[in-house]
Amino acid sequence: MNTININGLDLTIEQLHQVAKASPGSLEVKLTPESKIAMQRSRDYVFAIVEKGAPVYGINTGFGALANKHIPKKDLAKLQVNLIRSHCTGVGKPFSKTITRAIMLLRANCLASGFSGVNPEIVELLLAFINHHISPVVPEKGSVGASGDLAPLSHIALALIGEGEVQFQGKIVSSAFAIDQIGFKPAVLGPKDGLALINGTAVMAALGAFAIEEAKRVMKLADISCALTLDGVKGTARAYHPLISSLKPHPGQLAVTNNLQSLLKGSEILVSHPEDGKVQDPYSLRCVPQVHGACRQTLRHADEVLTVELNSVTDNPLIFVDHDEVISGGNFHGEALALSMDYLAMGLAEIANISERRIEKMMNPTFSDLPAFLTADSGLNSGLMIAHVTAAALASENKGLCHPASVDSIPTSTDKEDHVSMGVTSGRKLIEVLQNTKTVLAIELLCNTQALDFQRPLKSSNALETLHSVIRKHVPTIVDDRVFAKDIQNILSLIDNNDLINCVEAILGELA
Repeated sequence: MNTININGLDLTIEQLHQVAKASPGSLEVKLTPESKIAMQRSRDYVFAIVEKGAPVYGINTGFGALANKHIPKKDLAKLQVNLIRSHCTGVGKPFSKTITRAIMLLRANCLASGFSGVNPEIVELLLAFINHHISPVVPEKGSVGASGDLAPLSHIALALIGEGEVQFQGKIVSSAFAIDQIGFKPAVLGPKDGLALINGTAVMAALGAFAIEEAKRVMKLADISCALTLDGVKGTARAYHPLISSLKPHPGQLAVTNNLQSLLKGSEILVSHPEDGKVQDPYSLRCVPQVHGACRQTLRHADEVLTVELNSVTDNPLIFVDHDEVISGGNFHGEALALSMDYLAMGLAEIANISERRIEKMMNPTFSDLPAFLTADSGLNSGLMIAHVTAAALASENKGLCHPASVDSIPTSTDKEDHVSMGVTSGRKLIEVLQNTKTVLAIELLCNTQALDFQRPLKSSNALETLHSVIRKHVPTIVDDRVFAKDIQNILSLIDNNDLINCVEAILGELA
């Protein structure tokens, strides 16, 4: 069994994905000894504050606009339980098990840093949920992305105290039952515990981190699919000459140029038509280094922001034992995350936009010199006509989803919390754009593998021919019309399993 140790300092996006997607019994998450010591020190500090009796926000006061209400010592445990129950206001369908596991890991990693004053035993229980694959039922909607992701995180906290519902061993059961089954007891909340569990950015950060790892593959796949389309329509690769990009050396553009050069090297098709008059292809082929490259810049920025956020302390107030201070601030505000996720969504939507235009070029015999809609007996057969329409529908839907959630704010808590990030909305929309974009690329691959068949006996490069062969094991050459939705889903499965990128990189080495 693999082990990942967390301490609030060095969790990576790759590790987050590994934990989120782990199968039962394959991986265990543990606290480091140092993190346990740090958490206990801040916990002891909280109890010292309780004994002194002076009001300190989040420990012996009300919350939000009720911060001026001092709570007597005898009610502090009830205060925390009431906080969790009252904040369980999430609505909508639940997050997937994968996302929920990522949320729990991020919250545990934040608390492990030792600045939250939480009981270490509660964090141990949170990790037990991860290790035993207990996933709380967490509705997607209800967070405005400041004062933390209060509603969704409260549903996780509710499960920890044995009052929520969880997915466990394939069923939805009471959390109390699941906790008993793994030999633990429900958490008993003390001062600061409830607030520490819910006042942070774990939900929006989990959405962003999940999308980033997927988007890295999408960006590579977009380059691969473009190269195959170029050969499928006998386009020219002159526009991918390194000398061109050397004069506009954005990192993303340089990476895409290098990828396209590698992918097309050795193609018989590419050198078969040097004098056919195609001096310049349409922008959807000619400007791919510039467009795909710019999209990669959105990913680069989001990756930088999320890498910082994963190991940030995002609750309030914060306990600084070494400085003998409890300080209220705003690390729970998700503005950086919201902006970066909106930006990445735009980048992914542009990948879908330009892919859809390349699909259209393959449908159009006036440009491609291929049979209309990539079917030899058009008229009797409609071919991939409506597969293109689906790609157009998804590309268009992305445009609506890309209205940035981060430009909106709505005041809450009697205007005490008067500016919020809407980061969870940004993250949820980003995931939807990501899925749409993967599907558009799947449709392009359905089309360009068919286009390549019409170029026989000429062959593309070794890497692209290998990709073609992998797809053909699951999606036969189209002779007559059939239910193409199944073909699209089969290619999507190859994308999700990373089979397509793996087969290319097995030949070329890792793409940029």
